[in-house]
Amino acid sequence: MAQPVYNFPLQTSIPASKVEISVACRDLMNKDVTSKSDSVCVLYVCEFGSTNFVEFGRTEEIKDSLNPDFVKKFIIEYRFEEQQKLRFLVIDADSESSSIKKHDYLGEYECSLGELVSQGATTSPLRCKGSTQNCGSIIVRTEEVLACNDVLVMKLCGIKLDKKDTFGKSDPFLVFYKCNEDQSFTAVHKSEVIKNTLNPSWREMRIPVSSLCNGDVNRTLKVECYDWDSDGSHDLIGVCITNVLELSTPNTTFELKHPKKASKKKYTNSGTIRVEHARMIKNYGFLDYIQAGVQMNFTVAIDFTQSNGHPSDPRSLHYINNVGLNQYATALQSVGNIIQDYDSDKMFPALGFGGKLPDGSVSHEFFLNLNPGNPFCAGIGGVMHAYQSAIRSVALWGPTNFAPVINHVARFAAAMRDGTNYFVLLIITDGVITDMPQTVQAVIEASYLPMSIIIVGVGNADFSAMNVLDADNKVLSARGRSAQRDIVQFVPLRDYLTSGDNAMVQARLAKAVLAEVPDQFLGYMRRHNIEPPKQRLAPQSISSGPSSAQPSAPPM
Repeated sequence: MAQPVYNFPLQTSIPASKVEISVACRDLMNKDVTSKSDSVCVLYVCEFGSTNFVEFGRTEEIKDSLNPDFVKKFIIEYRFEEQQKLRFLVIDADSESSSIKKHDYLGEYECSLGELVSQGATTSPLRCKGSTQNCGSIIVRTEEVLACNDVLVMKLCGIKLDKKDTFGKSDPFLVFYKCNEDQSFTAVHKSEVIKNTLNPSWREMRIPVSSLCNGDVNRTLKVECYDWDSDGSHDLIGVCITNVLELSTPNTTFELKHPKKASKKKYTNSGTIRVEHARMIKNYGFLDYIQAGVQMNFTVAIDFTQSNGHPSDPRSLHYINNVGLNQYATALQSVGNIIQDYDSDKMFPALGFGGKLPDGSVSHEFFLNLNPGNPFCAGIGGVMHAYQSAIRSVALWGPTNFAPVINHVARFAAAMRDGTNYFVLLIITDGVITDMPQTVQAVIEASYLPMSIIIVGVGNADFSAMNVLDADNKVLSARGRSAQRDIVQFVPLRDYLTSGDNAMVQARLAKAVLAEVPDQFLGYMRRHNIEPPKQRLAPQSISSGPSSAQPSAPPM
């Protein structure tokens, strides 16, 4: 299910602190016929000065479970002087769509953040609109988040685990829980499932210490090892009790004990878990890199295909007049005005695709200023001028091919993998991608590079296929190769045109479009163990290089 990005009114007070909200549910309604519900909890907030609830975030989807313990937390800023209203909506995910209407409703719960903070933990019945039936209950727990920038990096393996499958071995995975003040436990992390083995070796885990123990390395943790079952009825293999201090010690071994077997005379354990290696690292933030001089490089690519309508027609998405901005210009200016603050020289390469150039050639990668040797425009104003000039001299043509412009930016990202530069490509388009297989492959290759791709859809086309690229809940893969990171964010502009205030439209669009870039940026840096430079980097100039109609994909 695709993850939307959310819009919030301007904040009016300084947050007192940040609060972590954990959610679990019990005895949910079952909406699936042949299996159990695939549960997701969606949090809505009603911000100060507003009467409307807007979506804040979503937990992960837990398959085939009526009693989910969600690992993903909501981190929200707490303000004592405001009544911060919250609504928790529980749904049964039925598709990849981000629209709540496309999923089954399981119940909801409303409260204020103040209520949750004062109680620490609460169990309340879920309410079903228009029904008095039992919808199950929701367990909500809050804890203040203390300043802790450490991350525990560890690799664990299992040794001689109990066999749980009749016709195979076990499919083991781990669940980590932190102990609360009332001695209950809250799930904080899950490992991947390793199929058909009693001696699994899980891939390296990176878990923020703030999530595991809120900075207290001696806080009790519980680790449960399960045998995964496709129907959600996972079999417990065993449990061990530990803490972050022990988990961060290489070669430490923990015995797994099954509660129902512990009293048997000949029972010793259900296997052991060993720490293969572990270390603590600093969890650097986005600003740590920006303030150290890491350069953000912004490129825009604009759709010049015929489906936009002739620029002289007032109904055209490319229609230019002296009254206001068309949708392309709105998207360009909204995002550009934010990203230009992070670019030292304010010189932006701008591309067009799907257009017929003045020389009669059709190009899926041409410089917007029509200068064959230099695509750079001075500031966002320069990009806007190049766009308005190009739309008068480049004929709208087709088809809608994304791969060439993605590969264009990827060439430069491939040459600068050392963490000194990060590349953001903004694609503005009105239609369905016609080279989807090539685009998927280009995105997969780009996911290994310091690069993010933002796609803004203009007009009223069906953009459902874009969810394939904006792979929030599953890894994008093709031809036996999988994406290393989720680097695509898709936003339909029409969702932000409800307000008559153009400045507010642009502000909300920019927030939605750019929301995932910092996490994508950090994902690359952390995966490649790149720390912020010790000394601030000097600004660099990046050459545009020669253009070609169909550039080859960068070497990986």
